[in-house]
Amino acid sequence: MISAKIKVLCVDDSALIRDLLRGIIDSHDDMEVVATAPDPIVARELIKLHNPDVLTLDVEMPRMDGIAFLEKLMRLRPMPVLMVSSLTRAGSEITLRALELGAVDFIEKPAVGIRSGMLDYAELIADKIRAAARSRPRRARTPQDGTRGSLRAPLVSSEKLVIIGASTGGTEALRAVLEPLPANSPAILIAQHMPGGFTRSFAARLDRLCRIAVKEAEDGERILPGHAYVAPGEAHLELARSGANYVARLDTGAPVNRHRPSVDVLFRSAARAAGRNAVGVILTGMGRDGAAGLLDMRQAGAATLAQDEASCVVFGMPKEAIALGAAEDVVALDDMAAHLMALMEATGRRQRV
Repeated sequence: MISAKIKVLCVDDSALIRDLLRGIIDSHDDMEVVATAPDPIVARELIKLHNPDVLTLDVEMPRMDGIAFLEKLMRLRPMPVLMVSSLTRAGSEITLRALELGAVDFIEKPAVGIRSGMLDYAELIADKIRAAARSRPRRARTPQDGTRGSLRAPLVSSEKLVIIGASTGGTEALRAVLEPLPANSPAILIAQHMPGGFTRSFAARLDRLCRIAVKEAEDGERILPGHAYVAPGEAHLELARSGANYVARLDTGAPVNRHRPSVDVLFRSAARAAGRNAVGVILTGMGRDGAAGLLDMRQAGAATLAQDEASCVVFGMPKEAIALGAAEDVVALDDMAAHLMALMEATGRRQRV
């Protein structure tokens, strides 16, 4: 039996972008563009007519902008949405707002060389559409969702670290994990699949929301408790030792598992540099990046956690880690922060005895 194709509706005021997306999507046997719309007003009627599986949505459009439309859509008819966003500072902040409202992911719209740039992204766009079609549409998180009160700080040494990897759906998953943490939590290193131009704004947004300090990692900087370090887009983040201290190392070498930053690269470096002093966490995302690295961490003595299927936007990376035997525990997203602090506290008690 032949599976039904993924039905895609493309909403963009640029006829060029609409034509390019149609050509890219229709070139794959498992998906098709069922309609295109120049603005959200037209799109509303086409959604009713075609019942698409995935919507691609531009940000700046006439009559109604993409963010206003997304907010209404996710409240009234939640569905998988991929934002089509420009690689600008303003564009990155608007895209982060879209992800907060429930968009699954985003497609980069090149600032120059639009036709060649979009065609260069063709396979990535197809992968993102497949992931979106398998995703679980969700409403925006509110302060009342999950564990939102500040957790008690664990009494552990500065040797303890939390190492987190995420991809599709990870921006809001990371917020859910980091927001409840106390200001003096153990240091946290993060590899989130995200291109350059977005990670600085992403880190700054988390810094505004969280009690811990969140920043984009810099090469050679010391890793400190109470801080979270986000891998810059287009660079691998690694944990290393410099004397008695942990430091961040950045590497602009080849992508690993098609990603840079790669979760596997970060996890493997933590296995080498921190061993049992680290806790590894793999969150929502498509693909298998991070599964082998999490297994390395577990074999080095680290505690390892995977997000559960029910709370994942895309249950790809955690599923692969669980299948590989890399995850010691499987935890719901809203329980992850408390679980991490309990693990740290239990470790601290053992060390003090």
